[in-house]
Amino acid sequence: MANKFRNLSSKLFHLARSSFNRTSVRPRMSFPGRGGFSVARPKLWGALGALSGAAGLLIYALETSVDASSDCVHPPHQHWNHSGLLAALDKESVRRGYFVYKEVCASCHSLQYMAYRNLVGVCMTESEAKAEAEAITVRDGPNDEGEYFERPGKLSDHFPSPYANEEAARSANNGSYPPDLSYIVSARKGGEDYVFALLTGYCDPPAGFALREGLYFNPYFSGGAIAMAQAVDNEVVTFEDANVAASAAQIAKDVCVFLKWTSEPESDERRLLLIKVTLMSAFLIGISYYIKRFKWSTLKSRKIFFIPELEAQAKKEAKEAAEALRKAKEQECNKCENKNEKQE
Repeated sequence: MANKFRNLSSKLFHLARSSFNRTSVRPRMSFPGRGGFSVARPKLWGALGALSGAAGLLIYALETSVDASSDCVHPPHQHWNHSGLLAALDKESVRRGYFVYKEVCASCHSLQYMAYRNLVGVCMTESEAKAEAEAITVRDGPNDEGEYFERPGKLSDHFPSPYANEEAARSANNGSYPPDLSYIVSARKGGEDYVFALLTGYCDPPAGFALREGLYFNPYFSGGAIAMAQAVDNEVVTFEDANVAASAAQIAKDVCVFLKWTSEPESDERRLLLIKVTLMSAFLIGISYYIKRFKWSTLKSRKIFFIPELEAQAKKEAKEAAEALRKAKEQECNKCENKNEKQE
């Protein structure tokens, strides 16, 4: 498919170049009304359109060829409730996803860009978020005596990292570094579809695929070999809501919604702002259009005609008026000269 698009784009490019070469250079001419340039040079516009279409097809062909050459399976698209233009995140799913992260993912992955205060008003009340923050211990200081001390966490504290540094993280994971999950949905192509497919896509390797010790097969991961073991399975956690089944798909879905929120905490506010701006703009544009039509109605509705006979008649009348004015001035001058002669 990519080769077909490339061939088509090359043909369009050659066609556009030949159109440029065939375009003759004409003297500039003035045409009445608008669109004189487009009337004078239609081939140039056609060549520009052909070039634009060829460039678009070439970009699409390159994009599809890159996707086709990927070394992993493309994640299938899931129907998320928050994927619509005016859809909001499911706050209950975000709350369950935080619980899954705390129980399953927090032992390896960090959320260094998220603070406990971000949970307030989204999936927890202020008292619940304070209780979550106080469950951790934060090294703070120095105090008045210049010493560091341990204190309970506060709402302003960020989520703790499971490891002291990158070297400790690699040492505990056979040389692999677990990525931070704060913006993982925005950072990976496919977004939450990729994360969901990765969490639920573990399977046995195909025949002939050799796995090193400490690696697991996942067709959605680049190369197929991933250092993270399967973390999501049926009944791996127990939800507070007994009506929600703790299946692997439900657990993966909730943690994906939570990571979508951590990647874009202000997404719901942006959608709400979009609704407000759209409503206000519709009202203001209607008022502005009415005022414009009202103010410019006299200029827009007037008609100007050019008739050669009337122009010739107007020139003749102007010439006669100028001649009459010249004669009147001569008569006045003659009267003044006659008066002067009589007085002498």
